Parts: sequence; C-alpha cells; structure tokens
Amino acid sequence: MKSIRYENKLLIILSLSFGFVFFDRLALSFLFPFISAELHLNNTHLGMLSSSLALTWALSGVILGAYSDKLASKKPMLMIAVLAFSLFSALSGLVTGFISLLLFRALMGVAEGPVLPISQSLLAAASTPSRRGLNMGIVNGSAPGFLGAVVGPPVLIWLATTFGWRHAFYVSCIPGLLITLLIWKYVNGRNPSQATQQRTPESSEKIPFSALLKNRNIGLCVLIACFYLTWFVIIISFTPTFLMQVKQFTPQTMGYVMSSLGFAWVAWGFAVPAVSDRIGRKPALLLFSLMATCCPLVLLYINSSTLMMPLVFLSYTGLGCFTLFMATIPAESIPPRAIATALGLIMGVGELVGGFIAPTVAGFAADRFGLSIVMWISAAGAFVPAMLSLFLTETAPQIVRKKMPFSLSGADQPLA
Repeated sequence: MKSIRYENKLLIILSLSFGFVFFDRLALSFLFPFISAELHLNNTHLGMLSSSLALTWALSGVILGAYSDKLASKKPMLMIAVLAFSLFSALSGLVTGFISLLLFRALMGVAEGPVLPISQSLLAAASTPSRRGLNMGIVNGSAPGFLGAVVGPPVLIWLATTFGWRHAFYVSCIPGLLITLLIWKYVNGRNPSQATQQRTPESSEKIPFSALLKNRNIGLCVLIACFYLTWFVIIISFTPTFLMQVKQFTPQTMGYVMSSLGFAWVAWGFAVPAVSDRIGRKPALLLFSLMATCCPLVLLYINSSTLMMPLVFLSYTGLGCFTLFMATIPAESIPPRAIATALGLIMGVGELVGGFIAPTVAGFAADRFGLSIVMWISAAGAFVPAMLSLFLTETAPQIVRKKMPFSLSGADQPLA
C-alpha cells in the first residue's frame, strides 16, 4: 500500500513537472504575435527561436540523461532543472530584442532537456507493471497537453492582452518554483539503476550509444522521433501565427483552436498508449500516425473555426504516439539501467533534427513561399513515422505473450 501511495504521489509531481515544462516552452508560440509587433520579428525569427531551444534541449537531454543514470540520486538534478527552466522563462520577459530572447530560450532548453528522461526513468521503476504504460502516457502526453496546450493558451493570451506579454512570462515561473518544493519534499530520487548495480555485477557495465542504436527498436525510434518532432514543433510553433495572419482569426479565436489542440493532446495522450496495450505498439503507432498526418491539412483547408476545432481534436493524435516511441517501446526493449540514456538519446536526436533544423527551414520557407507550406512539411512529419512503424519489433506484453513460444533473434532481441 505504501508503494502504491508513493507511485500515485510521484505520478502527480512528475506530471506537474513535465506539464509546466511545456507550459513554459509553448508560451513563446502563443505570445509571439504580441512579441513580434513590439520587437519587429518575422517568421524566420520564430523558427530560429524554436530551433535554439530545441538544440540546447537535445544536447542537454542526451548528455544529462546519460549522466543521470550514473548518479546515486536523480532528485537534485531534477530539482535544479525545474527551478532553472522556470527562472529562464521569467527572464524572457525582460528582453529588449531578438538576441537576448534567443539567449534565454536557449538556456531554457538546457534546463528542460533532462526533465523527461529523469522523470520517465523514475516512474518506470516506481510503477506497478500493469500501470507502467498508463503512468508514462499521463506524464509524457496528457499532462503537458493539459497544462501546456489547454491551460496555457487562454491564460497566456489573457495575461498578454490585459497586462502585456512581458507579464505573461513573469507569471509563468511561479508554478515551477512550487513544483521544486514538492520534488524536494516528496520525491525519493534514488536511482533504480544504481540500486540494481549493487545487486548484480554485470549491471554495472555501461551500455554505449552504439550498442543502443544496434537494437532495431531503438534505432527506429530515433528516426521516428526526428520526423515526429518536425510534425509537432512546426504545428505548435507556427499555428498561432498562421491562424491570425492567414485565417484572419482574432487572438481569442486562435486561443480556442489552440485549446482544442490541447484537449486532443490530453485525450489522445492517454488513449493511444491504452489502445496500444490491447492491439500492440506497431498497429497503434501506424493507425494514429496516419490520423495525425491529417491535422495540419485540417488547419490548412478548413476556414471555419467552428468546424476546425472538432476536426483538429479528432486528428491531433500524434502526442499519444510520443509516449510509444519515446518511452514505452524503448523501456520494453532495453535493460532498466539504460532507460534514461536511451530516452535522452531518442529525445535529443529527435529534437536536434525535428526541433532545431526543421523549424528554421520552415521559417525560411514560410517567408519565401508563404505560411501555408509549413503545414505540408508538418504533414510529412507524421506520415513518415507511420511507414517506419511497420519495421518495429512488437513489445506490448499482451501481444508478445500471444506469439510465444516464437522468440526474437539477432537485432530484434532486447539488450541484455
């Protein structure tokens, strides 16, 4: 009973932590129409701002995620990360031009990078097996969707229109300060991989990145992350500006559409991993990725906000897929001692390509060919993962048990 109570407590705290990571990360997208008017920024600047955060997030996730697997306790690093990204978000309200804003967004990425790998590795160890996928889905999908994309747009837009966009950044740091206190008081940061190393000599051996990438599922998840981050970052970065400039929506209507995306994020973030427990990771990733391909096309071709909102809700399924290729499938494919390292690698490379390179390219393309082109780039970012999912090795326990006594061989075997 005590372990169940701790599991629930940890789930709530880590959900808040990663949820407010996205509240702060997405704040720039929602506030950019206000910021650009004062600082004279264009679509290229928006792409570069998104890319700078993604680049430092990627490097930080890979390096600090792997480093956290070596620590006796991950709690101090998690506390420092949450506190730091909250402060850097607030400092974004003090900027006087593009360069200073770029600097603070880059520093924010450094702080946010290790939050997900650390959170998911702690949660994987504390979760009961029957709830592991559910817990991971809530932290990786539903929580950031609710706090970042449901609560975020109306709150930030209201603050920006009432008090100014700078005050919206100032207020965004308050939740992070409170969450840091919750982590300090309630989280047991003992590293599960270190505990395992004390019991088994072979578990102390480090698994290098090269060995991780030789595992079929890990290699495919890295590729899927590159394209899926393109789909996500472009939608979340350019849609507010696209809706106001191309569709001529008011800030309030834009906020309603973005909130619809947020509600979909919450719902599908929970539903997709749950469905995958029953039908398998591969078919779930294929089905919901094809649905996600339609989301940017809905934004592109539907002109009525009344019709657009339910359609984007039904098609914004990709964030539920994130849990599968960023957490569940890797965790079911490798030993526990390497989970944070693997998640950091997948997230880091994905952020580097899909979060750093793609938005910059999309920003330049938007300024040259018009904002509509970014929606086509985003659609491709979900379609390619649908095709790549066909080559994954199934890891869902219920599906794998049905296929026994057939065994995996060669590159399909989880790392020992």
